[in-house]
Amino acid sequence: MPDPTFEEIAAGLCAGPPEDFVSARNARAKDVGDVGLAARIRALRKPSIAAWVVNVFAQERSGQLDQALQLAAELREAQDDLDATALAKLGRERRQLTRRLAEMAADLAGSRGERITPATLEAVEQTISAAFFDPGAAAAVASGRLVRALEPTGSEDDVREAVAGEITALDPAPARPADELQARRVRREAEKRVAAAEKGLVTAERELAKQDKALDALETRAAELSDEVADLESRLGKLQKEAERVQADKPDVEAQRAKAAEQADAAADEVEDARRALEEL
Repeated sequence: MPDPTFEEIAAGLCAGPPEDFVSARNARAKDVGDVGLAARIRALRKPSIAAWVVNVFAQERSGQLDQALQLAAELREAQDDLDATALAKLGRERRQLTRRLAEMAADLAGSRGERITPATLEAVEQTISAAFFDPGAAAAVASGRLVRALEPTGSEDDVREAVAGEITALDPAPARPADELQARRVRREAEKRVAAAEKGLVTAERELAKQDKALDALETRAAELSDEVADLESRLGKLQKEAERVQADKPDVEAQRAKAAEQADAAADEVEDARRALEEL
């Protein structure tokens, strides 16, 4: 049977009881015959409580964790084809899954007698979240050899320094057949076009309803104006007839006025003559 590798030894120590880590590490270093390997074991850092919680979960619930990490990998691949609404929904579901896994890990650690504080639970959740977003962090979490918690914004060097020993990338998500990928992209584009067309239809229908309302208002006003024009035309006809009658009567009235003016002048002359005759008496 081949001797265990450093990574195998580290995995056992990093998931063992935290209070026994130092004594277990030193005892394990004494047991190996390879001087270099013994030195690496003695240099192994004690995991933080959050890292230990993740290590225990990774080793004892590897099936659940691997399934979640594979799902996360598929979601990372699919999110380029999602719209804003679908991405928001994906984000909520990812946070819910992260929280659920962190609570399961904390419960498992609690069953070993370890008290898990809210701060530790948050660090566990952040570590799992980092694994969901980055393949390197996912491999680090799956190794079960973390010595400190991870952060979603951590760099590649941060991830490497947080793991005892080497880490290898997780097996990639099963590749979909090219025709399936193409069909999915075509369908997604078709769905986007349908959504855009439906949105355009709603906008167009709203505009049509607006214009229908405006047209109804104009037609109502046009009918009112038509009635007013008819009334005005009727009045204009009457006024024109009245004007023609006035023009027809004007010559007679002018002649009568002229005659009346002559009579007034003659009467004035008679008045003048009568006054002179009176003065001569």
